[in-house]
Amino acid sequence: MTRAVAIRLGAFAGALALAFAGAFALGSVVDPVAAADPAPGDHAEGMGEEKTEGGAHGAEHSEPDEQPPGLAVSQFGYTLVPKTTFFQPGKPQTLQFTIQGPDGKAVTQYAQTHEKDLHLIVVRRDLSGFHHVHPTRAADGTWSIPFTFTAGGTWRMFTDFQPKALGKTLTLGADVSVSGLYIPVPLNEPASIYSIDGYDVTLAGQPVAGKESELTFSINKAGKPVTDLQPYLGAFGHLVSLRGGDLAYLHTHPSIEAKAGMKGGPQITFGTTFPTAGTYSLFLDFQHAGKVRTAEFTVNVGSTGTAIVPPSELPGASETPGHEESPHGH
Repeated sequence: MTRAVAIRLGAFAGALALAFAGAFALGSVVDPVAAADPAPGDHAEGMGEEKTEGGAHGAEHSEPDEQPPGLAVSQFGYTLVPKTTFFQPGKPQTLQFTIQGPDGKAVTQYAQTHEKDLHLIVVRRDLSGFHHVHPTRAADGTWSIPFTFTAGGTWRMFTDFQPKALGKTLTLGADVSVSGLYIPVPLNEPASIYSIDGYDVTLAGQPVAGKESELTFSINKAGKPVTDLQPYLGAFGHLVSLRGGDLAYLHTHPSIEAKAGMKGGPQITFGTTFPTAGTYSLFLDFQHAGKVRTAEFTVNVGSTGTAIVPPSELPGASETPGHEESPHGH
C-alpha cells in the first residue's frame, strides 16, 4: 500500500468516526421515548373535566395533537389491569380490576370526583349495552362489581378516576372478550328525541368539532316538563360521549351545579368539545322519582356547526324510538 493511499484511507476513517460521534450526540439530545410521555407536571391539560361558570364541571377537551381519553390502557405510569378479560354472556359474574401505580402497586388513595373515587363505564364496541356503574374497592386496591354481559363480542371498560398522588383525572380503557355469537347492532339514526319509561328527552344544539358546543336536553313526562329532577352524583345530569370507530371518551357535566335542596329541569345544558368531526354516541344519565335513566342519541359532528335534527312533531312514546325498542339500551 502506498503512502498516498494510506493517507486517504485514514482520512476516510476519521470522517466516519466524526459522523458516528455526531449521530450519537444528536441521539443523546433527542429521546423519542422520553418525548412521547411527558411528566405529569409538564403535560398540558387533556380532555379532563374543566371548571366552568358557577364552579360546575364543564366540557372535556384536548390540545389539537393530544390523544383523547379512554384510548390507552396506561398513562402517566398508571395502568388499568383487569383480573380477567374473558367472560360468558347472560351469566352473573364479578368484574374485577386494579389501577396499578407508577410503583407497580395497586392504587388505594383516590380523590373523589362527583362523589365517587372511580366511575366505571362498560359498553360493547358496537356501542350497545351501555352501563355507568360504581364498583367497590377492597383494602388491597382491588375494584369489584357484580356484572352480567348481555351478549357476546368485545366490550370496552373505561375507568374514570383521579389518583391523589397525580392531582388530575385520568380515563383508562381496556377490552374484555365475551364468548358466544357476535351479532353487531347498528347505531340508531341521528334523531333529536329519545323516549324511555314514559319520559321524552329532546336534544338541541349545533355541535362543531374542536370548539365548545352547547347541547341542551329537555325532559318531559306525559307531555309536561319535568321541573323536579334530582341530583345524581352531584349533578342534574351526566353526559358520556363516545366517538364511533375508536370509542374516544368524553365525560361532561352540566354548566349549572346541583347544590343541596335544588331541583333541576326541565332543561340540562352542557358545554361539550368534540375533538374531531365524526359520529358520536351520547348517553345522558338523569334521575327522577328516585331512579336513574339513560337517554341515548347518535350525533353527527362536522367541522362547522350543524343543527341536531329537529323534532317533526311532539314526542310520544308510541311514535318515538324508545328505550324498550332500542337495542342500545342501558
